[in-house]
Amino acid sequence: MNPNRGMGMRGMRSFMRDQSVTSYKVAPGVKKRILKFAAAYKKLLLAFLVLIIIDSAIGVLNPLILREIIDKGILDHHTNLIIELAILVAILAIFDAVMAFFERYISAKIGEGLIFNMRTQIFNHIQKMPIAFFSRTQTGALVSRLNNDVLGAQEAFTDVLSNVIGNLISVLFVLVVMFFLSWQLTLVIVVILPIFLFPARWLGRRLHAITLESYNLNSLMSNTMIERFNVSGAMLSKIFGDPKKEEGTFKERAGRVRDIGVTQAMYARFLFIALMLTASLATAITYGWGGVMSVRGVLSVGTIVALTAYLNRLYGPLTQLSNFNVDIMTALVSFERVFEVLDLEPLIKDKTDAINLSSGPASISFEHVSFKYPTAKEVSLASLESVANLSRSSSKEVLHDLSFIVKPGQLVALVGPSGAGKTTISQLVSRLYDASSGSVKINNIDVKDVTLSSLRSVIGVVTQDAHLFHETIRDNMLFAKPDAKETDIIDALKNAQLKDLLENLPEGLDTMVGERGYRLSGGEKQRLAIARVLLKAPDIVILDEATAHLDSASEQAIQKALKTALNNRTSLVIAHRLSTIKSADQILVLEHGRIVQRGSHDELIKEDGLYSQLYKTQFLS
Repeated sequence: MNPNRGMGMRGMRSFMRDQSVTSYKVAPGVKKRILKFAAAYKKLLLAFLVLIIIDSAIGVLNPLILREIIDKGILDHHTNLIIELAILVAILAIFDAVMAFFERYISAKIGEGLIFNMRTQIFNHIQKMPIAFFSRTQTGALVSRLNNDVLGAQEAFTDVLSNVIGNLISVLFVLVVMFFLSWQLTLVIVVILPIFLFPARWLGRRLHAITLESYNLNSLMSNTMIERFNVSGAMLSKIFGDPKKEEGTFKERAGRVRDIGVTQAMYARFLFIALMLTASLATAITYGWGGVMSVRGVLSVGTIVALTAYLNRLYGPLTQLSNFNVDIMTALVSFERVFEVLDLEPLIKDKTDAINLSSGPASISFEHVSFKYPTAKEVSLASLESVANLSRSSSKEVLHDLSFIVKPGQLVALVGPSGAGKTTISQLVSRLYDASSGSVKINNIDVKDVTLSSLRSVIGVVTQDAHLFHETIRDNMLFAKPDAKETDIIDALKNAQLKDLLENLPEGLDTMVGERGYRLSGGEKQRLAIARVLLKAPDIVILDEATAHLDSASEQAIQKALKTALNNRTSLVIAHRLSTIKSADQILVLEHGRIVQRGSHDELIKEDGLYSQLYKTQFLS
């Protein structure tokens, strides 16, 4: 018999966890929220508890049956009794195996259901976050919260179910029966347990520190691979990188991971051997002292064998229960980190009485609009930022008392030096940010009073750095209009001057564009983004330097397509190209977040102000 059966690495996992977690103060209400999650599985949890009790009872019965086989079957030469009890042991073993299967099924059902619920809740919640949240948050930290922390919560939850509750019931049953069989031997067996526990707890802290360092080094090594293996990183490495230096850096990090892996394996093995040694000592005491008591007629031989068998179901569970507070606190902390994200309220969201914005000809009006970017405390979490400094201090205003009107069907150009606030104005229209004061209106309705879905359904945006998903051309187009027909997609691509590209691609619309669209040229990627807006056919079009990556020939073709697409549509255009600006109905010249000039191209040239300077230095250069 193996006295540490059922222990293994799973049983020692709590020793590898951070012992300091027990001093962590969990936020109020976390336990109640966990119970709310668990409430959805109350029937499964009840069934799981019943199976654990049955499994523990079977574990207690087997050694007692073994005792009867020896004392009343073998020693008394009762062949039939031996056969009957052996058959009973086999039946119980089969029944226990079936119970174990259902126990694992229910545990998996609860665990995976928990992952599904938490992961979908976090994903949906993050989708509602404003752009300011994503501009501050580390993508890796966010993905880790969605994956690792959710898995950590699930593992901790199921571990508490199977380890803490299951082991507690098993230990109680076993100790009661062992004390009934021989209270003297049982006391000695329990007393020698600290021989293993005290060094194991010290070694466990070292093992946790090494495990944590291993995680960090693996993360660093993975990050190196991710940065070098994407298109931009690979290109930069090939142009500027030193292959030998890159290889040396990676070898150094991989080597450290290797060395830590060896140390980690040896520490874990030491724990395993220490447990085996402790259990072997207990076995020796049971057979030694128990054997003497048997010779003196105090205990039967079957009782000694039964007590030894109970060691299988005592030491492993007792060892795991010695760190049950670590397991429980780990579960609470994991859940708290998940709740931390769910509790972060989106800064921009629908009002309870928000109305739907009707489609059709649209006007845009800014009425005394001022804006400052939200502070970190308002939109982010310290644990998700690379620089965890959630200052409460207010940021400076970047827009000051802006007022202007864009009538339905007009094209208004925003011009000014970098940092003047042009892009910020466009983001206020689509409500990626909210004005700090004043109001932004569409058709005389404040954008804060309409639903986000209806607002963004009437707006189409093309930015300077158009983003494409690592999917097919068709999928990237359908992102703008999911119910679009194939003929509509093709027409939009043709209007964006992508007919030749489409005809030259063997897989046509089903061609993968690559990560961030790297299989396409800069001009092709930009035109695909414009085609996406053409397919959507919104009432308001915002072009944020949308032709910046196009050569002269492509720009002329795009300008022709845009002229058709923008006809009778309200347009807000940020451009450095003279061809776009000269056709504007009105030009707003910005400087330091203020409108310093407004008018047509000819009118502004005559004023000989900032626009005239920009025209001479930028547009004519």
